[in-house]
Amino acid sequence: MGIQLESETIRDGIGMTDISELLESAKLGDRRSLSKLISAISESDDPPRINSNAGWILGVTGPPGSGKSTLIGQMVRAWASTGEYVAVLALDPTSPLSGGSLLADRIRMEGDDLRENVFVRSIPSGKTPGAISPILWPICGALSECGWTRIIVETVGTGQSEYRIAALVDRLLLVDGPDRGDIIQAEKAGILELADVIAVNKSDLPGASSAAQHIRSSLSLASDDNREVVLVSAKERRGIQELIEIIENSKPQKTRDKMMAMERLISEWDSFLVSHPEIDNILLELCNGSITTKEAIEVLVSSIKDGVL
Repeated sequence: MGIQLESETIRDGIGMTDISELLESAKLGDRRSLSKLISAISESDDPPRINSNAGWILGVTGPPGSGKSTLIGQMVRAWASTGEYVAVLALDPTSPLSGGSLLADRIRMEGDDLRENVFVRSIPSGKTPGAISPILWPICGALSECGWTRIIVETVGTGQSEYRIAALVDRLLLVDGPDRGDIIQAEKAGILELADVIAVNKSDLPGASSAAQHIRSSLSLASDDNREVVLVSAKERRGIQELIEIIENSKPQKTRDKMMAMERLISEWDSFLVSHPEIDNILLELCNGSITTKEAIEVLVSSIKDGVL
């Protein structure tokens, strides 16, 4: 049986009591309850705190066209074949104009060789800027609590989501293709500095080895930088096992703790801001000049003090 994308549109008006019940049912292996649980967390005005010490989260980022989804599919197959329970969360940006998202369009991991111990879910960003929603933390916690031993979060590969994902995950994999120009952009954005492992995908194409060497040269400028640069070909299934072993052996960076706390705070504030009941009126007044930005912020802060949200 091939991999199936879990439902995105379950809207049962589920409350906190039901979330607890769904969590208990999902922990027993019920896939429908797990899908409902994630929907309930996504739709909750006050997502539950689900903390699990067994968390193992890999972030995968990189420019569009680098083959992230295909590479993830190969890694999922490898992990699943060894008995790991692998969950993939694909982050999909929501248009600020239409409100629509790409959803499953980027999921390209079909195949009869994928096992039942694989769960794939596409997560729209909603109104949260940067495509990193605060609901990701409780969702990852729920997956871990339910026994999913490998959680992979894939970004769309553009904008702030590339940087912000580093605050959520234990390990960060940067995927790029043979085009050196994309890595230069990653260096400028600070993504290369945050990555724990770098994979140059499409190693079957010309320029891949040269691109990998350029990256190694950049990393060598720091005497204590011993991060691995791996040549892989998701299409030809080459280098996958080596990449997995390097990821498994990489240790989470403790220096991310402060960054993680900061990004969670920013993510929660962003969510609060765009979900505020008066946000449309505030924006209208900002547009017509009847209030200043400082005055708008004071309105928002006052609503927190008054317990509006």
